Amino acid sequence: MNTFLTILIGQILVNNYVMCQFFGICPFLGVSKKVDTAIGMGLAVTFVITLASFITWLVQYFLLVPLNLEYLQTIAFILVIAVLVQVVENALKKLSYSLYQALGVYLPLITTNCVVLAVAINNITDGYNLLESTFCGCCSALGFTLALVMLAGIRERMELSNMPKWMHGFPGALIMSGLMAVSFMGFGGLI
Repeated sequence: MNTFLTILIGQILVNNYVMCQFFGICPFLGVSKKVDTAIGMGLAVTFVITLASFITWLVQYFLLVPLNLEYLQTIAFILVIAVLVQVVENALKKLSYSLYQALGVYLPLITTNCVVLAVAINNITDGYNLLESTFCGCCSALGFTLALVMLAGIRERMELSNMPKWMHGFPGALIMSGLMAVSFMGFGGLI
């Protein structure tokens, strides 16, 4: 139980992949203009990372290790992630076409989102079992979603506020991202 609490707090706050390790910055900045779109992307990434953590653990320990093919880990994990992203993309196209269009190019880019691969590889490196690996993947994705939705909310508020013209759009998003990162890094001092 203590391990799961450590994973939960660690992956969402202390070691947040976006805010503390700076993985996944492209979709973080690209899809954070509206809260609705950020939530949709967060859910898609959560699904992909959680399932990828589960499947890549199985691939590692039931395929790569027994056949002494550990050197193919990165390629195998990328293939798993690519298949999962295709499943999400096709599901969104059929179930929520407006969200599919809003996510645009960022949806297929989940395949190359380094957060997904980093979580899968770190789960193996950290020696997690199947349940811990899957839980870690889910918590990491929730941390990504939290950061994404927080920035989207801030950006929506910034658009409505009276600020200098130069802070509107991307410059303001970069400044807010930096301030959020400093805030998240403060959690590292708590544990």
